[in-house]
Amino acid sequence: MPARSTPPLSEPSFLEASALPWGNLAILLATCGWIGRLPVAPGTAGAAAGALLAAGVAQLSLPLAGELSLLVAINAVGVPICTRAARLLGRGSDPGAIVYDEAASLPLALLVVPGADRTAGLLLITFALHRVFDIWKPFPCRQLERLPAGLGIMADDWGAAAWVALVLVMGRWAGGW
Repeated sequence: MPARSTPPLSEPSFLEASALPWGNLAILLATCGWIGRLPVAPGTAGAAAGALLAAGVAQLSLPLAGELSLLVAINAVGVPICTRAARLLGRGSDPGAIVYDEAASLPLALLVVPGADRTAGLLLITFALHRVFDIWKPFPCRQLERLPAGLGIMADDWGAAAWVALVLVMGRWAGGW
């Protein structure tokens, strides 16, 4: 007798979604203020929030060590936040509504660019590249995604940010800006 396959997890219907604990603080944070509840492209919306976060951090004019410390802290707290939210949402290991990972990881890619050089155009390029690498999941992003709970949710996006940073460094080295 052939093995039965389990149907893929899908987003809940409106009635099912209304029964979820959307008011929980972990879910509120992991969905970036419920941006992740958008019915179309929540990850793209989360990455857009990350571009806004990156622009805001650049406006602080922090020294590199201060900016790095702030972004590491934002990303580190994302692991337990995403772990808790994923358990509460109960929709697989990386529910689509969780977009904290996109928002927190995108600014990491811009650490290779001085704050003064972070133009709106560069933010758009970073946003587009981050989406490409987050969806494509080149090595080691797919492998990082398999890490447990919130670490896996966050780590594949850190890998995407590393790929974006590499492209930005190569573009700068080649005289792209």
